[in-house]
Amino acid sequence: MTFSSFLQKVMLLSLIIMAITYFNKEKLPSPDYYDIPVPPPIQTKTDRKVFEVSVDKEHYHITPLYDYQLEGIVVSKHHSDAFLDMSHEEWRDYLNIADLCVIWGDNVKNGVYQDMKFKNGNWTCYFSWPNSAVRQRFKEEQLSNNHLLTDNSIIKKQILGASPGDHIRLKGILVNYANRANQFNRGTSTSRTDRGQGACEVIYIKSFDFIQKANSFQRILFEVSKVIFFFSLFLSLLLYFTSRRKKQL
Repeated sequence: MTFSSFLQKVMLLSLIIMAITYFNKEKLPSPDYYDIPVPPPIQTKTDRKVFEVSVDKEHYHITPLYDYQLEGIVVSKHHSDAFLDMSHEEWRDYLNIADLCVIWGDNVKNGVYQDMKFKNGNWTCYFSWPNSAVRQRFKEEQLSNNHLLTDNSIIKKQILGASPGDHIRLKGILVNYANRANQFNRGTSTSRTDRGQGACEVIYIKSFDFIQKANSFQRILFEVSKVIFFFSLFLSLLLYFTSRRKKQL
């Protein structure tokens, strides 16, 4: 076997592993995987005063409303710096780094989430069910889409490391916030039963922890196979152009 044919086999194998793990790494585990019951959010009065923070030379005025703790299973996510997300850049909102759609309570315990589909847009968590039987099992008041705010680089890294299936716990403050330089402002929901526009929780994060990471092996395997694939591709192209040059000499 030549080195060139060996590289081709490595590329093919790594590509197959990438394709398989790409889907499996986002698969939501069964309820048996989690430490349940997963409790509902805790919302209490706060004595925190209005404060200001700066991110990327933008200044944000933050009005605390309630102290807030959320524990749950991430079912979908959105990063605000995603390629197709133009809204955050247009509004110069660099404080809201990500949205996490989270479920808890009976929605975890009865496993209804495994029969549903979840997807995040720029500002919204979309969910659907295949039939009325699944719909009856799902409790909308035990799901929330959360706009997560931070100016802390360590917390930012933790939040961006969250993926579907992860069991997380966050602590922070439900807030309204504004960028007075361009008249941008956003308010938070303070109820789990509201719906539609304005129903998302806006949370300034004080701490973010993983209780359980999901699909860790599949995620590592995906990243390793991706590196191997592109490295093998680079070597194959280098070998190809080197051999062509030799033939021309």
